[in-house]
Amino acid sequence: MSNFIKKAMEQKLSRKAFLGWSAALTTAAVVPSYGLKQIDSKAAAEQLEEEGKWVTASCWHNCGGRCLNKAFVVGGIVTKQKTDDTHKDSPDYPQQRGCARGRSQRHQVFGADRIKYPMKRKHWEPGGGKKELRGRDEWVRISWDEALDLVAEELKRVKSKYGNESILGTSRLINHYGGGLVRWGSSSSGAWGKPQEHMTGFFSWSANDRMDWRNAKLIVMWGSNPAWSSAGSPTYNLLQAKKAGAKFIFVDPQISPSMKTLGDQYIPCRPGTDAALLIGMAYHMIENNLQDQDFLNRCTVGFDKDHMPEGADPNENFKDYVLGTYDGIAKTPEWASEICGTNPAVIRDFAQQIATTKPMIFTSSFAPARTYRGQQFCQAFLTVGWMTGNVGKSGAGVWTNNYASNQSYGGKTLVRGGGRGLPPVFNPLFPSVTYGAYDGYRFGKPKNTDFHGMAYTETYDAILNNEYHATVRGKVPCDIRMIWLIRDGSGYNYLNQSSGIMKGIKAFRKVDAVFTNDIALSTISKYADIVLPATTEWEKEGMIKSGNPEAIIVTKKVIEPLFEARTEEWMDRELAKRIGLNPDEVYPINEKQQLFNSLAGAQVIKADGNDYEALVTITAKDIKNWGVDGKPQKGKISLEELVEKGSFQVPRSPNDNFTVIQGEAFVKDPIANPLTTKSGKLEIHCQSLSDDIAAYGFTTIPPIAKYEPPVEGVEDTYKDWNKKIKGDYPFQLYTIHYARRSHSVFDNVPQLREAFPQEFVMNKRDANELGLKDGDTVLIESRHGKVIRPLFVTETMMPGVVTLGEGAWVEIDEETGIDKAGATNTLCGTHLSGQGEEPWNTTNVRVEKYKGKALLPDAEWQQRIIF
Repeated sequence: MSNFIKKAMEQKLSRKAFLGWSAALTTAAVVPSYGLKQIDSKAAAEQLEEEGKWVTASCWHNCGGRCLNKAFVVGGIVTKQKTDDTHKDSPDYPQQRGCARGRSQRHQVFGADRIKYPMKRKHWEPGGGKKELRGRDEWVRISWDEALDLVAEELKRVKSKYGNESILGTSRLINHYGGGLVRWGSSSSGAWGKPQEHMTGFFSWSANDRMDWRNAKLIVMWGSNPAWSSAGSPTYNLLQAKKAGAKFIFVDPQISPSMKTLGDQYIPCRPGTDAALLIGMAYHMIENNLQDQDFLNRCTVGFDKDHMPEGADPNENFKDYVLGTYDGIAKTPEWASEICGTNPAVIRDFAQQIATTKPMIFTSSFAPARTYRGQQFCQAFLTVGWMTGNVGKSGAGVWTNNYASNQSYGGKTLVRGGGRGLPPVFNPLFPSVTYGAYDGYRFGKPKNTDFHGMAYTETYDAILNNEYHATVRGKVPCDIRMIWLIRDGSGYNYLNQSSGIMKGIKAFRKVDAVFTNDIALSTISKYADIVLPATTEWEKEGMIKSGNPEAIIVTKKVIEPLFEARTEEWMDRELAKRIGLNPDEVYPINEKQQLFNSLAGAQVIKADGNDYEALVTITAKDIKNWGVDGKPQKGKISLEELVEKGSFQVPRSPNDNFTVIQGEAFVKDPIANPLTTKSGKLEIHCQSLSDDIAAYGFTTIPPIAKYEPPVEGVEDTYKDWNKKIKGDYPFQLYTIHYARRSHSVFDNVPQLREAFPQEFVMNKRDANELGLKDGDTVLIESRHGKVIRPLFVTETMMPGVVTLGEGAWVEIDEETGIDKAGATNTLCGTHLSGQGEEPWNTTNVRVEKYKGKALLPDAEWQQRIIF
């Protein structure tokens, strides 16, 4: 420990003051609330450089990227961070560099708003107490024993009196205790799951290897903004394709940062209308005979009446729908333009380019499918992409982004961690092995009946109305008494991140108990009854992190747990004792053994590109030093070197054996290499998709791509669509991944609040018509809630469309019902759709100048600090 830190400790600084003091060492700026004098930053920095050490400290959040961060640790305090410098950077072998979010991690871990000890809501008592005070009550510090006893006794009471079906939430502990109701559905990937499953057999989840992207002449990025949504390497990788000669076209309601970085052409499209734009493009292609008919005949079913799947009505083919053969409506670019807002000439030119430029990559993000009945976009996107024949060829492909891997990587997984060795514990009330819950690809088997739980967007209605849709069973009764969020790292801040926050608050104020663990008072913890202080990943034994197929990152404990924070495993074990379970059965192996297992089981691809071998060399001495069970083995890198280095990345070159062309064998011989779809081919007409969506009981879709107006789409912004008379909610709101946050994570970091203010973005013409100017505080109101935000006026947004970054921590004014933080889910409604997707990007709002006091910048707001 340095003399500086020893001196500080001897002076008996409070923990809060000490953290503020330590952060100041690297900035020479002291937060005024700490009441400290400025110190000699130069002398402090010199001493710290001598006595600190760098430790691998991965960013652990779900942004889609996976980057390497390292923390400089001095006496248990992280004073600065850096990113990947483990090897020389090059386009073929890029460093895994962190973004602004990841590089601010220490401000999250050492934030003054860390939950420091167990807390209980002052007016909560077993059975509920004053439920109406959730979210605005005082907090009382309690001991760990008291907190655990209260949680355990309430858990036993609720189970005994109402049964496990009255518990909403699951964890390893709850599953051992009989299970709980599950919230299921689709969030990030929107409506993509079922179309992928039935139309492609998951064929289009996968992309060509990133080295092959450099062979493309044209790359279409539909609704994609990796520069913000998957910050890190994806945009850099795409830049290499641009440098190799690819033209980039971006389709989006706004000119995004990715468009500004990579784009050659911008195509505007209103939210929720993408299917119309695509169908209008298909018309131009068919009208001019530009489709790849040979590919469609050999590799697809359903394009025209002569190539329909067995048993289908020949008149229900895509070509005749587009031409209007039977319904009398030709889906011309002019027809599409009225809906999507894209100029007909632009639609024709766009269709001409994708049909005649080969090879072409046609790729979409998840965002356009996060809409009401979003399957229609997925159907249209795949169909039009397949019409070009750009499948199974070098520099070509039709696929959707799967986080970072398909936003710039694709291909094989070159290195992967092993399993942690904990045996799975299935939830008795939601047996995912038979229901087929979302596992990264599948989105449930709605015709099965052995499950208990509701779609994400029905959670609050289920609590308030005591019933929910159980797919083919119809509505079933429920009596939810407890919301359980003491989790093993698998939970998320869903009160903030699911649609209908205002309805959610009412639901939270109805149940008997809400229990959470957290590192700060996030939205879901603010409305809880007992909050347990959790460790961050920096305070745990460590784990292997993966996010792209070419690298893994190995983290280890950076610091000891701060204050009274404990791991989720520790909490579960202590609670298990109190509810009559054996903690050694809940967790049969400890956290260090789990980390060791994942390292020992790590594999790396061989140079031939086919087989895998052990990554890590482990000696008998390693096993003894770690104090774990294991066997010696030989690999590519020693255990000590891997843990010290913190990452392993497979070097790439254009001539290596790792390049993959997805679907190559299928396209060459579809009969010999069938897909897993019902027909064995790509299904443009897909009755199984239509049947599966209908089985959920929310919405229906036809078996081919059609445009049907969504709830709260552009048509609902009008009182009279035909006469174009605007209605009460004249703007379309779509919600973007924002550079300030990874979903809701990091929103409490002041530095990021200052760098990326939560502004409401509107077209300049729209603002002028409303008498609004840049910087005004505006009131945004939907059918579901209202927020206030500072206005940012720009020419880069489509008229009639507005946006907010998703994830701001809701801050409700109880008197007015206004959310001052601008959480998008205050505005988004809980519409049931398709396979349970969240339809965030079909929301209508109205905007006016706020008559109250102008908002302070978010960076100046008081943090949620509980002393």
